[in-house]
Amino acid sequence: MVLGKEFINGKGAERMAAEGDFWKEKRVLVTGADGFIGSHLTEALLENGAEVSVFIKGDSQTTFRKSRLGNLDAVQDRIAHIIKGNIGSEDSKTQIKENNPEIIFHLAAEAYVPFSFDHPLETLKTNLIGTLNVLHAAMDLKNVKQIVCTSSSEVYGTAMKDKIDELHPLNPTSPYAASKAAADRYCYSYWKTYGLPIAIIRPFNTYGPRHTYDVIPKFILLALHNKELTIYGSGEQSRDFTYVSDTVEGFLLMGSRKEAIGKAVNFGNGRDYTINETTELIKRLSDSSSKIVHIEKRAAEVNRLICDYSLAHKLFGWEPKVGLEEGLRRNIEWERQRLTKQQ
Repeated sequence: MVLGKEFINGKGAERMAAEGDFWKEKRVLVTGADGFIGSHLTEALLENGAEVSVFIKGDSQTTFRKSRLGNLDAVQDRIAHIIKGNIGSEDSKTQIKENNPEIIFHLAAEAYVPFSFDHPLETLKTNLIGTLNVLHAAMDLKNVKQIVCTSSSEVYGTAMKDKIDELHPLNPTSPYAASKAAADRYCYSYWKTYGLPIAIIRPFNTYGPRHTYDVIPKFILLALHNKELTIYGSGEQSRDFTYVSDTVEGFLLMGSRKEAIGKAVNFGNGRDYTINETTELIKRLSDSSSKIVHIEKRAAEVNRLICDYSLAHKLFGWEPKVGLEEGLRRNIEWERQRLTKQQ
């Protein structure tokens, strides 16, 4: 299995997995394909020979091929079908059924945690009702083989033990996390009740090129401009940061392996870093003179997230390949080149 050529500037070796030619000519639909992880996943699927359709947020009346697709611009001409709509709308069910995919990767979501503080109902509609629309559309697809639904490490809340495995209690602390936990459990119930071939992926904090929110992309951009790096609270809260190519490999495994059906599986780096440590590392690798400042703690803060990926390793032999320092180097270099092109 080819995992896109690092998605940036040809860096990174092609990865081969046991599935070989599994994805060739498979009809795949990716919702939220123009987002950060979704765009990298779309590229990887295309590299592996899949016939990829995408569902992205937008006006369904727009002339598809005349509008730019942001993160998908580089591969737009290779995409089989571009569906624009609102995943939280009833219309999305008809749009998905007409596309008739064999495999669905459902990533469409309101994924920015602070957005959910002021827009909890909109977050719920997209993240839960949107997921139910995908599942109900899939129930009418005779040839659907696998549905990968994207959950989040945020469903766990703060780690209650050394590392978070899939049996850790779900303690969502924000409206975003609650909406993802609800969708996660609905997906499980639709596998149990209706026999839908659903696999639930729980990625931990993913970073890399094209990400625009969360601490790493924000701080990289600020550090390269030597601007202040503002940390919420003490900065001792910690996260398990996973580079995007490792997360994408997890998605491909969850979509191709039957062992994934009926399971929720964690994908993360297996080590947590405090925000203070991460900020200092970004500053050093960026050769930045940015000042680090602390402000009041953010609402609904999770104190510690750290992944136990032993189930992913047991099922698929998966393990992370890119450490935080190397991943940050790649991310910073990509951001430097992007800024240079803008000048």
